[in-house]
Amino acid sequence: MPMLVLVRHGQSIWNAEDRFTGWVDVPLSEVGREEARRAGELLSGFDFQVAYTSALRRAQDTLTIMLDTMGVDVPVIRDAALNERMYGDLQGLNKQDTREKYGAEIVHLWRRSYDISPPGGESLKDTAARTLPFFERAILGDVRQGKNVLVSAHGNSNRAIVMKLDGLSTDEVLNLNLDTGVPYVYRLDADGRVIEKSELR
Repeated sequence: MPMLVLVRHGQSIWNAEDRFTGWVDVPLSEVGREEARRAGELLSGFDFQVAYTSALRRAQDTLTIMLDTMGVDVPVIRDAALNERMYGDLQGLNKQDTREKYGAEIVHLWRRSYDISPPGGESLKDTAARTLPFFERAILGDVRQGKNVLVSAHGNSNRAIVMKLDGLSTDEVLNLNLDTGVPYVYRLDADGRVIEKSELR
């Protein structure tokens, strides 16, 4: 039974500062590096054949730390389809400052609605539209070949994938939060359907 493990990258410097990050390529904080090491410890003994990550260093560094901690060397595929949601004009702004500038209600809509985009950025629907075709073609393609796959990506790209795997509605996915550095483990059948799901903490 093939396995798919999704990990949101460890805390970044801007996560720690409560800033909108999006496609800005900020590094992990020391807390984030420790979260990645912990994820690697939790996954020690798992047998992966391939790993995927985004084009952004916080996801790539999380993956590198996990693999080093596990002591494994597998092919790594990097693709911008797995990048975080692009927050447009909000990137780099402190979230509380943004609420004070635009109003808490509109900022909540930008962050938590399914199809409303922040100025110059992507909605979760937009993120899913670029993430899911790659997931279906490449990642599930490997799963269907019987490979165990590790994915180190981002809160919103992984939310889009979980929405697909768990069959969540556009309303249900709004309440889905994925913690940094936590492995979400899926056991799938040969057609990519979920047999069981667990979290490692």
